Amino acid sequence: MLYNTQNLGVGGAVREGYKRAISDGALVIVKIDGDGQMDPDLITQFVRPIIDGEADYTKGNRFYNLDYISQMPVARIFGNAILSFMTKLSTGYWELFDPTNGYTAIHASVAAMLPLSKISPRYFFESDILFRLNTIRAVVRDIPMRSVYGSEVSNLHIGRVLPEFTAKHVLNTLKRICYNYYLRNFSLASIELIVGIMAIGFGGIFGTIKWLASSSSGGAATAGTVMLAALPVMLGIQFVLAFFNYDIISTPRYPISRKVVHL
Repeated sequence: MLYNTQNLGVGGAVREGYKRAISDGALVIVKIDGDGQMDPDLITQFVRPIIDGEADYTKGNRFYNLDYISQMPVARIFGNAILSFMTKLSTGYWELFDPTNGYTAIHASVAAMLPLSKISPRYFFESDILFRLNTIRAVVRDIPMRSVYGSEVSNLHIGRVLPEFTAKHVLNTLKRICYNYYLRNFSLASIELIVGIMAIGFGGIFGTIKWLASSSSGGAATAGTVMLAALPVMLGIQFVLAFFNYDIISTPRYPISRKVVHL
């Protein structure tokens, strides 16, 4: 049994649990929240993909089955939908949903590769660890699950955490793109993103200046002026969409835990 002498937050407690499990020689580390909403009988389903070498990290997904969704409070559905979209951007795991789900399992060798001291110690932990997993190219898989909602009150209030989560997701998105596309690697997608942003910026600024000039003079902008403003924006959007298409298909597919085992 592991006790913390002070409150480290949700993420801080999990980090300490990971450290102890790694030092004790665990193979797979499973995390279940203590709110009674998670069925321990599902542990095998979470661990099996990791043992079989199909994933490095598994997490629950309460949105996979429509029957499960109908049992969830509307506020949780709405909040998780917003957080899930932001998490896709910041982590690069576009196929995942329900990022705040606390039912997880991880290969101990992969947990040992994570900078645990840098992962958020509070409620952003689950989203932040996904960002860290992507930077080491770990494979993550969703596991369909059902949650049981009783009279308990969740401490995660969407209105309270949304501003904080949004700021952290934006920061992680920028860091992930810089790490994966400009510091560790450079590809056509890297060029597409730069060109796309520059084109949208030029078209937007040029179009705004000409629109203000036309409004003050009372004259209509020429067709050439309109095209010179609109064309860069349209091309820029295409370049940015091409970048995200590359990003989506670049989701990690080969578990790094298999590489560690084979060494």
